[in-house]
Amino acid sequence: MSDMITADLVDLDLSADTKEAAARALAERMVALGRVTDLEGFLADVAAREAQMPTGLDGGIGIPHCRSEHVTEPTLAFGRSAAGIDFGAADGPADLIFLIAAPAGADDAHLTILSSLARQLMNAEFTDALRSVDDASAAAALIRGDEQPTADGSTAADAAKAPAAAGSGSASGSESGSEPASGSGSGPGSADSVAAPAAASAGAATGTDDAGTGADRPFRIVAVTSCPTGIAHTYMAAESLENAGREAGVEVAVETQGSAGFTRLDPAVIAAADGVIFAHDVPVREKDRFAGKPTVDTGVKAAINRPADLITEVRGKAERGEVTAAAGSGATDGSGATPVERAGGSGEGYGTKLRTWLMSGVSYMVPFVAAGGLLIALGFAIGGYEINEAPSVMDHFVWTQAASWGALLFQIGGVAFGFLVPVLAGYIAYGMADRPGLVPGFVGGAISLTISAGFLGGLAAGLIAGGVVLAIQKVRIPAALRGIMPVVVIPLISSAVVGFLMFVVIGKPIASAQKAMTDWLNGLTGTNAILLGALLGLMMCFDLGGPVNKVAYTFATAGIAVASPSDSAMKIMAAVMAAGMVPPLAMALATTVRGKLFNRTERENGKAAWVLGASFISEGAIPFAAADPLRVIPASMVGGAVTGALSMSFGATLRAPHGGIFVVPLIGNPFLYLVAIAAGVCVTAALVIVLKGLRKPVTGADTAGPGGTPAPSAREEQPVAA
Repeated sequence: MSDMITADLVDLDLSADTKEAAARALAERMVALGRVTDLEGFLADVAAREAQMPTGLDGGIGIPHCRSEHVTEPTLAFGRSAAGIDFGAADGPADLIFLIAAPAGADDAHLTILSSLARQLMNAEFTDALRSVDDASAAAALIRGDEQPTADGSTAADAAKAPAAAGSGSASGSESGSEPASGSGSGPGSADSVAAPAAASAGAATGTDDAGTGADRPFRIVAVTSCPTGIAHTYMAAESLENAGREAGVEVAVETQGSAGFTRLDPAVIAAADGVIFAHDVPVREKDRFAGKPTVDTGVKAAINRPADLITEVRGKAERGEVTAAAGSGATDGSGATPVERAGGSGEGYGTKLRTWLMSGVSYMVPFVAAGGLLIALGFAIGGYEINEAPSVMDHFVWTQAASWGALLFQIGGVAFGFLVPVLAGYIAYGMADRPGLVPGFVGGAISLTISAGFLGGLAAGLIAGGVVLAIQKVRIPAALRGIMPVVVIPLISSAVVGFLMFVVIGKPIASAQKAMTDWLNGLTGTNAILLGALLGLMMCFDLGGPVNKVAYTFATAGIAVASPSDSAMKIMAAVMAAGMVPPLAMALATTVRGKLFNRTERENGKAAWVLGASFISEGAIPFAAADPLRVIPASMVGGAVTGALSMSFGATLRAPHGGIFVVPLIGNPFLYLVAIAAGVCVTAALVIVLKGLRKPVTGADTAGPGGTPAPSAREEQPVAA
């Protein structure tokens, strides 16, 4: 730790007013010391990490961090803001900001030291001392754990305690446990250790402690924490859970699955545990080890901000007898990852949960849409528009006839399309209830097709199936029956309930609504069709691959997911794909025409955006939108609306759900279709250039970045600051 932070890396009067500006100010100190080689590249990596999840923590702490190829050695910079900076924490701005920079191949020893700092941030004495220190050298010494006096005359070691130990290979010095020596080996077993309660729990499990099943023994919890970077939140969550466990009289043993690998909890500790907490934003490794126990599954920040609630929740599940399926029952696999990693857990609003569940189904359905739709489109291209009337290729297939090959592709695509609604329903239920939701979800989706309820029926079936399974899982079941619940009881009861509701209760009204919507689409002409195209264009460009984008895309693909889609449905599909191509192509054009308005990283992204946009990958514009959302997103929406409206007015049609310019031969009125795309691209590019050109220059600035204060070294190559 001694060389990780110095007085030159401390700013006790940080004047930045945004998190981007704060990161830039601290990163510039790293650049000045040669710790970071490319300021813009490093800040892009920091922003990418921040986009995954805000790094603000309750208690006035911001901890932006990343692993980057532009970092030469593990480095920590500290800034203190008098006004506070918003890092997305629920309780308000942060006044203590730590910027952690780790090399892409950081060694285990340094990552262990970084993790010790993250855990120490849970120590109120440490943060109070940082708020009162009045000298940069003293602040650096406090963070390092050196014997240096603080502002009130106490020693840094008294305030920081554990970081001093961390420098010699141990983590936070709480009574609950420690990290292992950082140089004790390599690989998964060398970085992070189980807290001391694990040993106590293991002793209880093996009979060396008090009676393992005694009524007076404390409740025992095993937990796993992990975050995308594996540097900070992973260890802060562990410390927070351990502290809350001590306050509640609960034994908590935590397995931190960080960047430096992880040490597995002793199987005896897991066996003796009464409950499990997964606090993670990346898949838990070897999750099946914890099957068969009451489990709370949530994000890593929940463990940092409300650990007591999670402990109370898992105790409640244990009292009710709610457990995950046993290993080998088909309820878990080695990765333990569901499509949404149990998203929609405790603490989230129902709107967020619903959106996540629906996106789970859509994410699994889209590959079927793309494969089936392209196969059907190729079948039409090769065999002509009468190919849907061709006999089965099992009965008639001539190797030398193009029509036979067209029929083959068409019929394979039709089979793939047949899975769309069952997959949608099945994986909505999966997102809600994990694998037990698959069977009733697929059954409900298949019934939706049988009764002609279509995609609306699939949505309803998936939500009903997931809800039924969750309700069954809340019923207290005798221990003797728990083993057969996931493979017999839950599939049987849930499928029967979903089938009854779909066939007898809600299926017919949904089928009527589906038919009414289809008839309305088929009747759209003139102004109504143009307005619909503009609306779909706005939706496609609003969040660039996010939920709103996916709603518009799913709406369009639902219309062509039949053997003979209507003309209106193919027009909608054409408008949606055209609008989705606009943002990345427009950003690519803008960086080509006015490169000085963009920094070096954005100009490089612009080159890739040509290909991404041409391939109908709207996400190609995300780097630009993330860096400057107030200019890029509105401009993209305007261009998308123009393209969607023009595509509908030109009567362009499309049978393929994906492909971009590579399926232009399958488009009706292809020339006018390309004109519509070009018009939207030009509108968006022009708006972005105008809006960026209106920004007020900052004297001495070299690079664009929200609120940034650039270094003068590349002033001539960089845009003015926002």
